[in-house]
Amino acid sequence: MNTAFQSPPIHDVSAGRHVVFRTRGHAHGPIVRLVSPADIGEMIKPFVFLDLLDTRDEIGQPGFGWHPHSGIATLTLAMEGQGHYVESTGHEGTMSAGDIEWMSAGRGVWHSGSVAPPIKAFQLWVALPPERELASAFSQHLPVSEIPLDGPARVLLGSNGEAVSPIDAPPGLNYFVVELKSGQRWTYQPPQGYRVGWIAVMDGSLSTPDPVNQGELAVFDPSDAAIEFEAVTDARFVLGTAIPHPHELHLGNYSVHTSPAALIEGEHEIARIGRELRAKGVMR
Repeated sequence: MNTAFQSPPIHDVSAGRHVVFRTRGHAHGPIVRLVSPADIGEMIKPFVFLDLLDTRDEIGQPGFGWHPHSGIATLTLAMEGQGHYVESTGHEGTMSAGDIEWMSAGRGVWHSGSVAPPIKAFQLWVALPPERELASAFSQHLPVSEIPLDGPARVLLGSNGEAVSPIDAPPGLNYFVVELKSGQRWTYQPPQGYRVGWIAVMDGSLSTPDPVNQGELAVFDPSDAAIEFEAVTDARFVLGTAIPHPHELHLGNYSVHTSPAALIEGEHEIARIGRELRAKGVMR
């Protein structure tokens, strides 16, 4: 990352929320990795991974080959463009602008996908709690018309006001996509105990009151005080808040678990599924 990783200081909540860490991540072509489990994921867990995909390239159809996961759930948000996904569970579908797809990997799953540029998207990983990290894999796809809205925020996971996401996510976390017009203000009050807070800006610039600009991920000081936003220009961003994940992260190549034993079990299962897919000729 282009900013040295460090634990955020504790601030007096009466002073309001402030940005204590920011990054523009690492770019790999059109994909920018803003969060990984071994770095900023430790700061904002249960949110342990975030990729930003932003390309206006009209040529070609980038693909994401078959790869496995266990112990985590992924939430893919297509902000613009279209994509297709397929999973070893047999679940597959097409995503259009505004749609989301939640894949809870549990004890193990493989998936693959492709996108048709130009596209803008975020992919988030959530570390699952012990009661879910070795459960059966499942997925939910929501078109934009079925994502509940509260003011300028679409509630992707969790709830805000009377808007409750139908996604079967673990309790204790909220994840929104927010759109503000230039000069528009919005205040978000996290539930009590939701001390993890961060945003990633797809478009535009914000004052929180600290400035956060396009392409940046910013982490707020750990408290459950309100976060105030004002759009300096038209802005779109994702916001995550949560009760801190109390477990150490045990990492595999594509897996995140709460214990070494769970990691071993998850990796055994994804190896088994991989052998099955190769035997069927689904992948080499």
